[in-house]
Parts: sequence; C-alpha cells; structure tokens
Amino acid sequence: MKQKLKFICICFLSTLLLINTPVYCNSISNNGSSNSISKEPSINSRAAIVIERSTHTILFGKNENIEKKMASTTKIMTSIVVLENANLNDTVKISKRSAGTGGSRLGLKTSDKITVKDLLYGLLLCSGNDSAVALAEHVGDSVEGFAELMNKKASDLRLTHSHFVTPHGLDKDDHYTTAYELSLMADYALKNETFKSIVSTKNYTVTINGNPKNIKNTNELLGNLNGVYGVKTGFTNGANRCLVTSVKRGKLDIICVVLGADTKNFRTQDSTKLIEYVFNNYQMINIKEIINKDFANWKENNISNFSITKSKTNNIQLSIIESPYEYIPINNQYIDKIQTEIDCNFILSAPVIRNQSIGSLSLKINNELVLKLDILNTITIEKKTIKSYISYIFRNYTSIINFSNLLTL
Repeated sequence: MKQKLKFICICFLSTLLLINTPVYCNSISNNGSSNSISKEPSINSRAAIVIERSTHTILFGKNENIEKKMASTTKIMTSIVVLENANLNDTVKISKRSAGTGGSRLGLKTSDKITVKDLLYGLLLCSGNDSAVALAEHVGDSVEGFAELMNKKASDLRLTHSHFVTPHGLDKDDHYTTAYELSLMADYALKNETFKSIVSTKNYTVTINGNPKNIKNTNELLGNLNGVYGVKTGFTNGANRCLVTSVKRGKLDIICVVLGADTKNFRTQDSTKLIEYVFNNYQMINIKEIINKDFANWKENNISNFSITKSKTNNIQLSIIESPYEYIPINNQYIDKIQTEIDCNFILSAPVIRNQSIGSLSLKINNELVLKLDILNTITIEKKTIKSYISYIFRNYTSIINFSNLLTL
C-alpha cells in the first residue's frame, strides 16, 4: 500500500511541472509636470483643423470631416501630381485655354514659354490659375485628364471625402475636400523638398520667354508669424477665405487649416488663434524614452519571477516592440497623467517560440489608451523530452521519496 502511495506521489509531483497558469502584473509610472491651460478659441471659419505632423494627432477640430469647397488650396494636390509626374526643367508652351483662365494669375499669354519649375512657383506663390491649367495640360494632356490623376492620387492617399474637377479650385459642385483630408494632403506634399522649398519662399523671380518677372507669396502669415514655413491661400465666392499653414517651433510641427472664413482678416485671425492656442497648450513628449525606461525597470524587478514548465531551462530574454513614434503631442493638463501599464504572463509552457508575444505594455494618457506594444520572448525555449523527465526524477529521487514519506506518515 505504501509503495502504491509513493508511486502516486511521484506522479503527482511530476504533473506539477506541466501546469501552466497565467499570472499578471501591473506597473504604473507617472512622468512630467502640469502647465498652464487655455480654452479652445472661438473662430469665424466654417471648418478648421490643426494636426501634429508626425502622428497626425488632431489638436483642434471644427467640422473637420464636413465636405467643403477649398478654392486654391486645391493647388496643393495639383503640385503633388506635377512633382510626381513631370520634369522640373521641361519647357511648357502656354495654350489659349491656359492664357484665358480667369481669377488670380501669373500673367501668362498664349504661346509663352516657361519651365515646369517656374510654373510651380507661379502656382503656389501668386496662386496662378493660368499656371494650374498649363501644368494640367502638360502632365495630364488636358484639364480633365489631369483631374483623373488628381483623383487617383487622392485614392492612393485614402482620401475618401475629396474629389477634384479642376487643377485650380474655381468653384464646381463636385470639387471638394474636408479640412482633415486637406491637412493630410499638405503633410504629404511637405515631404517633397521641392514643394517645401517653394511654399516657404516669400519672393521669387520666374522667367517667361527669357524675361524675368518678380512674384510674391500670397500667404500673409509667412514671415509674419513665428515658425510659419508654408503652405497655401485660397479664395472663391463659394469657398470664401481659406488658408493652410504649416508651423514648426521646437519639436512641435503642425498643419493648420481654416476653410470658409468670411474675410481675409478672419482667416488670418482664426489661423493665428489656432496656432498660438496649440503652441501654448501642447508639447512634444518623448514617449519612447518613457516606455523604454519603464520597461527596463519592470524587467529588472520581475525577470526572476518567470517560470517555464516543460522546459530544460528557466532562462528567458525579453524585449518590447519599438514604438512607432518617438515623440507625441500631449496637452499640458495631462503631462502628469502619463502612465505605462504592463500585463505579462509569468508562467509559460515550453515550447516557446522565438519572438512570441507573452504580454503587452500600454501607454495611457489620462486613463485613455494611446499605444499598446507587445512584449516578446526573444529566444527559442525547447520542450523537455520524456528522457529529460526520467532524468529529472532520477536526479531528484531522494527528495521525492522523502517528500512522499512525509505525506504517508
């Protein structure tokens, strides 16, 4: 009877090695200090948005997803298509249609000759509608063909509430975008160094038929507001006053869009209000540093708590998926409410494959989830064989027998 009981005890102790029960731990750290806070501004513009460029975080919004006419801010998309499909040094001969285009103009005449590069300056600085048609005909063979390229690019950029009919933005019922999608267009365009250089230029001299002509940028904030480096103005009777502005101060880089302001003064005031509001209330915080520091501290304090059943070893190596962002914009009122929470399975069962997720780190701001990253085991952990179990029992036979004797007393 005692021998049977010993055998049962041995089997019981061996079975304990196979148990895999999940155990979770939480680690929370707070960082930073609070700063002054101001209310969101009231603006005249019918729609507006401010986004941070690296993360596309919306820092202010008003009717930002409502489809609106956008006037000459259309020329941001026109520039994108031209820059991706034309040679800047190509010479363009101006057509009668281009020369006859009304509204704001570079002043082109039929049969004038000018380079694509200078047409882009005319398009973006003095908002030349004649430049827009000339570029459309050069790249798309016609205004209609170019509009197809514009819409294809919008589709490629996943802009589902934007549709283009013209390269200049003169009012058409089915020519529209949203403040949000226009901000994404501007962000995309600014990644092109030629575009960025053009829209940040106050004055430029183009050459038409070999003759110089000085032009000025219509962007009233460029050179007059700290950090402004673009982008584009717009006006039609249907769209009213529009302005897309890019601004960078320190690490905070934003795009501000206002659509449908009643006057030029209102669009200027609205843009300035929104820009100053954002820079007074947001700052870029290095979340990668916070995440890596908190994870390293947690790992140091918890690595010895891991148990790997069915394995020859209890060794484990941990890493965390790299954050897609180094810095993110955070409102000053939440700087002291940044938290990292770690959930991890401490008891694992072999085999554990290399780079298998065994937990996660969550970054929260004011208790709202911002980012969730997997915690990985970075080595392969092999499963014990039957031979390993038998070897284990023989190596620990005395201890197991002594323990089973205690149970039978």
